[in-house]
Amino acid sequence: MSKLLNKIGKNSKIAFRSKINSKKKNKVLKDFSNLIIQNEKKIISENKKDIKFAKSRGLKESLIKRLSLNSKKIKSIIKSINTVIKFKNPVDIELNKWKRPNGLKIKRVTIPIGVIGIIYESRPNVTADVATLCFKSGNCVILRGGSEAYFSNKILANLFRQSLKKNKINMNFVQFIKSKDRKLVDFMLSKMNKYIDIIIPRGGKNLVKKVQDLSSVPVIGHLEGICHTYIDKDANIKMAKKIIINAKLRNTSICGATETLLIHQKYSKFVNNILDELAKNGCDIYADSKIKKLYKGKIKFANEKIWSKEFLSSKISVKLVKDINEAIYHINKYGTMHTDAIVTKNKKSAKLFIKNVKSSIAIHNSSTQFADGGEFGFGGEVGISTNKLPPRGPVGLNQLVSYKYEVYGSGQIRK
Repeated sequence: MSKLLNKIGKNSKIAFRSKINSKKKNKVLKDFSNLIIQNEKKIISENKKDIKFAKSRGLKESLIKRLSLNSKKIKSIIKSINTVIKFKNPVDIELNKWKRPNGLKIKRVTIPIGVIGIIYESRPNVTADVATLCFKSGNCVILRGGSEAYFSNKILANLFRQSLKKNKINMNFVQFIKSKDRKLVDFMLSKMNKYIDIIIPRGGKNLVKKVQDLSSVPVIGHLEGICHTYIDKDANIKMAKKIIINAKLRNTSICGATETLLIHQKYSKFVNNILDELAKNGCDIYADSKIKKLYKGKIKFANEKIWSKEFLSSKISVKLVKDINEAIYHINKYGTMHTDAIVTKNKKSAKLFIKNVKSSIAIHNSSTQFADGGEFGFGGEVGISTNKLPPRGPVGLNQLVSYKYEVYGSGQIRK
């Protein structure tokens, strides 16, 4: 095990020494996109093996949904690759420059991070997205997907490597760990810090927590997405209802789904109208005592544990708040700094909310389900980060670089 992973780590370090120009990077990505088109039937066939295995293990329907590939999803993968091709190379960009009184010229310039380790579950599109974004940003990537998506991940990684080979570029820019042994993950996290520069987990709470607890290198990611939507006293109720239905129910299994609805007390008379719509769409409702007195439908009591719960299903917690400050306080206390939204016509209230919630993504008059690199115009993402240090929010192409200072002198010495 250690021999295999150390070899993969060494291969990545060697590949990273190669400097690839923009034209060559884009050619690799275009060839990768074409290989996916040419091999669509084979990719779907390999994916069916994974679905059969996942069902035999009794995986939840929501996970099987994430795992499944079809023509529509493959078109989405291709679209994402082609979007990234159009982006400017994020490496060697001059961020700033200045001259000191002693004549020293200083520049801050972007550089690749190095070797990125990705540990992920269920979604095979992550393989294509991550390989594309890492390669375009000049990074090498080591992919460790879940056993439930083994065949899908393997074929997509192999197609990328074929594209690298075709363009006479070191194939080890992208490496896929083929072993399903779970002990490999522990070794990758704790014993590979001389090879891996950053670890990015993509998956459930248990996986992310394990990565955060064990990793000996920096981690980019988020543990949970406890997202909120607040209906302010100056909200357009018709708009608010439309937004909350989408934010909660469009896709309940994503980290950007709203888990808690906060309603200003001014709109107590509309509580039944809003909650009936959620219930009609199959949503279970947990609420505080104030909402329980107002709502005529079926309801469960929300306690401290519920406010801190990421449901990832058709369940929502609801609270009546006296004002915007109570809404902000609740979000900052129980939220996970992921994505939180306010619905209001009042621009001052919107600004107060956006400036004071601790969220990595703060939204005005829109659904929290827009918390996604693709929706931000990034072409894709390697994940969403709620770390206080950058990068924060969706991590796309321009977030996968670091920077260095270049200092140019003409013989200066320090006194």
